[in-house]
Amino acid sequence: MRGDPGHVSMPVIAEQAGLSTATAYRYFPSLEELLNTYLHNVIVELRDYSHDCPKTGMALFEDVVQEWGRLLTVYGAAMIQLRSREGFLARLRGGDEVIGTVRDAWERPIRSAMRKLDIPDEEFDYALFLYNFVFDPREVLDLVGQGMRVEDALSRLLPVYYAALRGWAGQASAD
Repeated sequence: MRGDPGHVSMPVIAEQAGLSTATAYRYFPSLEELLNTYLHNVIVELRDYSHDCPKTGMALFEDVVQEWGRLLTVYGAAMIQLRSREGFLARLRGGDEVIGTVRDAWERPIRSAMRKLDIPDEEFDYALFLYNFVFDPREVLDLVGQGMRVEDALSRLLPVYYAALRGWAGQASAD
């Protein structure tokens, strides 16, 4: 299932879990609900790592990015099943539980990087938006599918993210 997310269905998941399909539906009323719970649990794992990481500044951000890469290697293909019709910022500001946990996981690392780059705190939501854009699991795994190691993909995306932050903040100050 992790390797072939296109064939994810409630009956397949129930079988893998050793449950009947009816029992699986008792716990999760829909496949979307089950996948949302799965994604949320992975983000909670990242959040816990982020909160416990003793590093600061850019080293903190880069360490949490590497942990994100590890989680993508383990759980990634199943995580890309979910796509919302709403944009990231709308979900963030609308109180979406998964996006709230993403914020909680990334707030300390992103704010640490922002301080090192002299980016004002009021740009945080946009910095989080840019993180979501640059480090989207679908895109990172696409690079991996092209033969790149996840660590190499993330190493190439880090300067892209920093440049995006600088560009965004520079544009905001020019307005």
